[in-house]
Amino acid sequence: MKRLSYKTLEEMRYDGYLLKEAPERVLQFGEGNFLRAFADHFIDVLNEKADFRGKVVLVTPGGGGGRVLTAVNEQEGLYTLLLRGNENGEKVQTKRVISCVSRCLNPYGEYDAYMACAENPDLRFLISNTTEAGIRYDADCRFEDRPAASFPGKLTQFLYARYERFGQEKGKGFVILPCELIDDNGGQLAGCVMQYAKQWELGEDFCRWLREENFFCSTLVDRIVTGYPASEAEELCGQLGYRDEIMDAGEVFGFWVIEGPESLQEELPFGRAGLPVLVTKDHKPYKQRKVRILNGAHTSMVLGAYLAGRNIVRECMQDPVIRAFMEQTLYEEIIPTLTLPEQELTTFAKAVFDRFNNPYIDHELLAIALNSTSKWKARVLPSFAGYVKRCGTLPECITASLAFHIAFYRGNRLEETGLTGSRDGESYVIRDERFILEFFEAHKEDDPEALTAAVLAESRFWGEDLTAYAGLAEKVAGDLRMIEEEGAYALMRRCTLRRMTLVNWQKEDK
Repeated sequence: MKRLSYKTLEEMRYDGYLLKEAPERVLQFGEGNFLRAFADHFIDVLNEKADFRGKVVLVTPGGGGGRVLTAVNEQEGLYTLLLRGNENGEKVQTKRVISCVSRCLNPYGEYDAYMACAENPDLRFLISNTTEAGIRYDADCRFEDRPAASFPGKLTQFLYARYERFGQEKGKGFVILPCELIDDNGGQLAGCVMQYAKQWELGEDFCRWLREENFFCSTLVDRIVTGYPASEAEELCGQLGYRDEIMDAGEVFGFWVIEGPESLQEELPFGRAGLPVLVTKDHKPYKQRKVRILNGAHTSMVLGAYLAGRNIVRECMQDPVIRAFMEQTLYEEIIPTLTLPEQELTTFAKAVFDRFNNPYIDHELLAIALNSTSKWKARVLPSFAGYVKRCGTLPECITASLAFHIAFYRGNRLEETGLTGSRDGESYVIRDERFILEFFEAHKEDDPEALTAAVLAESRFWGEDLTAYAGLAEKVAGDLRMIEEEGAYALMRRCTLRRMTLVNWQKEDK
């Protein structure tokens, strides 16, 4: 079977969209699965639908790249993207050959070629995804390094080369779109670059150019990407009629929020291309929506669902009790605490149920359970506090999720790999920060009331003493005792009894 290339597609008489020649307008720090299934997909559609006419140069920020770097160059930048999932309850599956990528560079082995991109007058956009740890300032980096070790150091070197070549021309700075999953990623990246500019004494004129000619845009990205479909690759390649070493797969849903000036909508005409990209003056409400609804739904549901005998997210969506628990959590306890319009929030929540019920993704509950303590604090506690402030009572399901958390962490043996818990006689491993696991191991003999009081009062977990919320300790302890005596599923059923009764009554009425 021939490898994917423009010639192979020509011989096959491929009739899909392809862009073989175009100027390199985007430099992308990150060759991984996510950006190739997200940003590069959007750029490819921009080329087709809005005449963007731009190629993307991939850069391996860590100097690796390996199989992907080699395959990108051998396949002339081409790869197949599979988007699969549910939309409005229906299965959806699309296949697209992505042709917006021109090449892939390793800045450690090809430093001069990498820096030469700064002299390209057509280059306008910089995109990055270097993991959450990528945007960090490392004082050991030097301007003379080829390249600097940190991503912001590499970027500063690149920006300075751009300044030296085009610093006297307006409009030759960059629109910088970091996709790392940290708060205010654009602002944090800009801060690191400024630190290097000062440490390396690159001059006030350069700093002024950074501020006036470049847009460091904070962004929010949202798409689940599963990457190379190894178990299906042989069958898929047989269907496609060519060999593709860097095939990529993700869910159908995608959403990109970019905080920046309105002029970006002309430079990046996502709207004309019909793409789910929002340019806004403030990305924070959309980040809150994602964290509190999508991530909050995961965190509030998965530990209880696992204790109830489920193993993957899709199973939970197909169970009427667990689904009702999540519906009540989202629609009655989380959404009322958010600031965006209710219709917008409920539409997003509806899409979340479709995403969780994706027939092509086996999302394991134990994988989501990793570091659940910090996740509950960041994703669920704000909704809990907002509900109490707004309603003056405890939210039924969110409070139960705290009891599920304690029950799940009720381990019996601490080892190097984590704290061992038990579900129906089978062991599972609880993974979290060591001091958290040590705390639960030390309290493993406590009764529900003592354990609940100790957990809620531990401000190192939550950033505050949760026993200060009136009636919370008593309610969580009662829920925990019910879990231990009747099971997690029974508690979920009790929490959602009113909702499920109403749903059944409406069905009968119809």
